[in-house]
Amino acid sequence: MAAEAVEGGDLRAAVGGGNVLVRDGVVQAIADPTLAPRTAVGFTADGRRMVLLTVDGRQLDSRGVTQTEMGEMMAELGAHHALNLDGGGSSTLLAREPGAAAVQVENSPSDGTERAVPNGLAVYAPEGSGRLTGYWLETASDPTAAPGVAPVRGGRPDRVFPGLTRRLTAAGHDETYGPAEGTPAWRANPAAQGTVADGVFRAGAPGRSTVTAWRGGARGTLDLTVLGPLDRVDSTVDRVGLNRAGDTGLFGVVGYDAEGNTAPIEPADLKLEYDPELLAITPTADGNLSVKALGDSGSALVTVHVGRHRSVLPVTVGLTDVPVATFDDAASWRFSQARASGAVAPAPGRTGTGLRMTYDFGQSTGTRAAYADPPAWIPVPGQPQAFGMWINGNGTGEWPSLHLHDAQDTQHVLRGPLVTWKGWRYVEFAVPAGVQYPVRVRRFYVAETNPAARYTSEVVIDDLVAKVPPTVDVPAEPPRTDRVVLRDGTVDGAPWRFAVLSDAQFVAADPDSDLVAQARRTLREVKAAKPDFLMIAGDFVDTAYPADFALAKRLLDEELGGELPWYYVPGNHEIMGAPIGNFRAVFGDTQRVFDHEGTRFVTLNSSTGSLRGGGFDQVRMLREALDAAAADPAVGSVVVVHHHPPRDPSPAKASQLGDRKEAALVEQWLADFQHRTGKGALFVGGHVGTFHADRVDGVPYVINGNSGKNPSTPPQLGGFTGWTEFGVDPVTPAEADRARRDPLAEGPRWVTAEFHAHTDRLTLTAPDAVAVGAAAPVTATLTQPGGRTVPVAAPVSADWSASPGVHVGTADGVRPWHVARFDPATGKLTALRAGAQVLLAVTVNGVRAEATVALTAAEAAGEAPAA
Repeated sequence: MAAEAVEGGDLRAAVGGGNVLVRDGVVQAIADPTLAPRTAVGFTADGRRMVLLTVDGRQLDSRGVTQTEMGEMMAELGAHHALNLDGGGSSTLLAREPGAAAVQVENSPSDGTERAVPNGLAVYAPEGSGRLTGYWLETASDPTAAPGVAPVRGGRPDRVFPGLTRRLTAAGHDETYGPAEGTPAWRANPAAQGTVADGVFRAGAPGRSTVTAWRGGARGTLDLTVLGPLDRVDSTVDRVGLNRAGDTGLFGVVGYDAEGNTAPIEPADLKLEYDPELLAITPTADGNLSVKALGDSGSALVTVHVGRHRSVLPVTVGLTDVPVATFDDAASWRFSQARASGAVAPAPGRTGTGLRMTYDFGQSTGTRAAYADPPAWIPVPGQPQAFGMWINGNGTGEWPSLHLHDAQDTQHVLRGPLVTWKGWRYVEFAVPAGVQYPVRVRRFYVAETNPAARYTSEVVIDDLVAKVPPTVDVPAEPPRTDRVVLRDGTVDGAPWRFAVLSDAQFVAADPDSDLVAQARRTLREVKAAKPDFLMIAGDFVDTAYPADFALAKRLLDEELGGELPWYYVPGNHEIMGAPIGNFRAVFGDTQRVFDHEGTRFVTLNSSTGSLRGGGFDQVRMLREALDAAAADPAVGSVVVVHHHPPRDPSPAKASQLGDRKEAALVEQWLADFQHRTGKGALFVGGHVGTFHADRVDGVPYVINGNSGKNPSTPPQLGGFTGWTEFGVDPVTPAEADRARRDPLAEGPRWVTAEFHAHTDRLTLTAPDAVAVGAAAPVTATLTQPGGRTVPVAAPVSADWSASPGVHVGTADGVRPWHVARFDPATGKLTALRAGAQVLLAVTVNGVRAEATVALTAAEAAGEAPAA
């Protein structure tokens, strides 16, 4: 490469490499499918520009690339010739930022640290004058380490909330970007967005601000964004657990505005309350907080205050091993299975009696599981952070798991490492943050998810213990549901509507099951609502055999009768035990783009748990669809639908896109589309087993709950069965233009979601009478198949109504003629005038309940009215 670049002249530098990736502008096809971290060097056709590229790999969020893919990337960067250099753990990219005296690692080496290698390629700038010519401005917090809650590590220090601060740095540099001395002066423009002094920016009104550091003719700039007013704060972790005195943990504080835009909160803007005899908390250079244990055992709450907002973080010190199961009762344990056969029995354990579980995983290509069920679920005292047990393995690679239920009856599956060893090994299972204690152990099991892995094997388990810290009581936080979900009303009056169902998970082997009945019921309810079309957001079936898809098609034909258009988006169960070809044979494309009444729909295939697993071409398709929608005046909004959401709102965080960089990319692209164009954006998914809605950077993310299978969360947190109906009010070009001019404010309210809960029975509970000035509670509950009781409150959508003299809504809408007010958000009925009898009614998914309430005079003179 070097010899070609100098056209036969004197050789000045040379570097060894592997394959030529690009030759004369042509990407070379290299027959090596290995995915790995890679580094390459290349030159443009005129030889005047060098291209250096390092791609990470062998990490959870970085798969690496093949050599052919590396060549394609180099060609896209302009390389006419490119050479593959050393890869794997040796792939390291160093760089010196302007004004810095030393280089720093810019990529994430797959070994976790730099590897000692004998050679490398270095590019040096000439020695500079050392005279100040400019400043390199940055936030003091590195974006990759700043507090954040996005799918990938890091935060957004380029954003700040009104009234709060951001620390900045200005590195002086000379004409070669080498370090140069010179203390700068500072200014911010426009002044309305903030001021800056001594490198600290204090935010003013929402908007964009450009900060300038200068000295003489030398200057540098940095753009900052002042978000909307601070709406709430939260910690980057749900808890901190330390083992002993001297151990440290880390957390940061992140703020949110009303649109779901986030920014780290500087430690200087925080007020902390905690036990200083147990903990020491100090800020770090990147804006996080380090927690150090001063004692060997104890617990405390760290309360974080930011103005009138606060967040509470539990911290524990010390762990005690509490026995959970010694398996002396192994003869009483029972075997159960999913697509497998086997047995459990007592066996020699590591200490005394253990439990042997044998299983045959050769009977299916779907996910198979062998369960060891105790005589009764095992209650666990305290607040365990992990469980430990000994497993005698056979080296066959199954996946060991503990199945828990918490205090809200939310299910949690704790995963251990694949059993690739033979003999005894101690294994720990971490308990996810957010579990509501106490917990119970439902069962232990092993699973096999690889369709090609078919075998008979066994494990012996013994000495299950809980790793229990000191108990700490954490104040309950009220659940949040984004405003995109209706609390009161329906979408019936919207210009047009579409419906979503998912996660029925029936099988053809049991065509008369309750799951099939629930799927039929959901289809009938959807059809009766008469939306424009139905979207099936994955996991309609449980296994992917031809008979399952044949039954799915029959249900759609029989229940919808060809009268309602539908689109079927595959989930992970659409490839459960069989390739995606079975789905395609019946339902066609796994991804598509189509327009309806001014909204562009992009449906993607995340069946493997990632978008890339469904073909990288669909990632390109998403990008092209967004770009085309941005330029098309006939398109006012975009809806992206795939089964796995970017984020799982449940504590386990197991039901989301597995590639976290993919998840961050989806969020970034949708936010950028909405902010740049002023048009609407929406994400719709399923998979989690709960109805949920949140907002990220102004974009609503709606998760449809189960339409058949039992939910995974408590009823009050969205754990009910049903479906979602969206009402769409198309975004006009004028509305988009207004939103584009102020991207931080709320955009057009173009979409509303109605969560339809299956309702067998609806009950409304209200007092017989309410005295003037008093506010009485009114509650409603619905009953679902199987006896599940669900409170009629967010996220359940309901339609409240009342007698003509009753105002339904907030106090702002009360008029002189109103005799009472009912607020669906608080569930309070307030009597305003005596002598009337009023009717209050609620409708959920077509089922109505009502109650009559008398309005009476105040009970005592001088009694203060209720708030």
